Amino acid sequence: MLDRRSIELAPADDRLALRRRLREIAQRYRRPSLPRSLGQLGSTVLPLLALNALMYASLSVSYALTLALAIPAAGFVVRLFIIQHDCGYGSFFGSRRLNDAVGRLCSLLTFAPYGHWRRQHAGHHGIWCNLDRRNSGADIYSSCLTVAEYAAMSPWRRWLYRTAMHPLVSNLLLPPFVSLIVYRIPFDTPAAWWREHVSVHVTNLALAGLVVLGGLVLGFGAVAAVQLPIIVTAAIVGVWLFSVQHRFETTHWARQESWDAVSAAMHGSSYLQLPAVLRWFTGNIGYHHIHHLDPRIPNYRLRACHREVAEVIEPVPALTLGRALLGAKCKLWDEDHHQMVPFPAA
Repeated sequence: MLDRRSIELAPADDRLALRRRLREIAQRYRRPSLPRSLGQLGSTVLPLLALNALMYASLSVSYALTLALAIPAAGFVVRLFIIQHDCGYGSFFGSRRLNDAVGRLCSLLTFAPYGHWRRQHAGHHGIWCNLDRRNSGADIYSSCLTVAEYAAMSPWRRWLYRTAMHPLVSNLLLPPFVSLIVYRIPFDTPAAWWREHVSVHVTNLALAGLVVLGGLVLGFGAVAAVQLPIIVTAAIVGVWLFSVQHRFETTHWARQESWDAVSAAMHGSSYLQLPAVLRWFTGNIGYHHIHHLDPRIPNYRLRACHREVAEVIEPVPALTLGRALLGAKCKLWDEDHHQMVPFPAA
């Protein structure tokens, strides 16, 4: 099994052959299974709808019970978002139309406009771990500053950046704001992306219609009391997952001349080891290095692909749940020492 150091020291032809072999392995896991996809969709949507019904019924019993039920409901929303995510890559079904139809329906429960999110996220895969092609400063979850860039900031800008990156802000306050407010506008979207603009507005109209209908039938207060805890909890969990998949101590960033997609996937995306029940709720997205190796692999094939790839190349060191929770301290990329460091160390 090859590790990152041995790959870096290998001749160029050997590195190229390794990349080809990994891509060949990944491509064998691309084909979606219609029964598995439909089973996964049913085992996610039906329990989510049932939990919603129980939450509305529990309002007349105890709001504490309602909030307790919001936790598993949020787990199913996270799982549904993974399905929406797969649909965006055309990996959940063999039919593009079916992927798009299911993805758009999922967005009415995840609050993330399907077409808009799909295009923005697709760009992320082409530039991840590339210091010369980072996203705009609006992306604080998968991008980063280098130690030198941070040091060159004015004291005021450094304070703003540290505040935005504080775990209480970035992991608790901002995720619900992004899900409920930012996703309602074509945020950070070029004017030429007119389809993505339409996606946002159509999703907003559909959500508004559902809220009005639910409010007229059940009461607007009841709708808010049930739906807000679900979407807030799901947003916090989802953003934390996205962040830890892309910012951790042993990740690897590179300049354009030494960057390649396979190395960025295997050494710049996390391998998050979760207990079986959490792996189920998160749709195997902990195998994020495999997802970046080939985003066309359905979530239910990521684990099998990981096992075969691990016989060839050593991925990034696995993150346990405990290590991942502590990984929030990693904020800046130290180009001299080739690792993520916390603010004080900078």
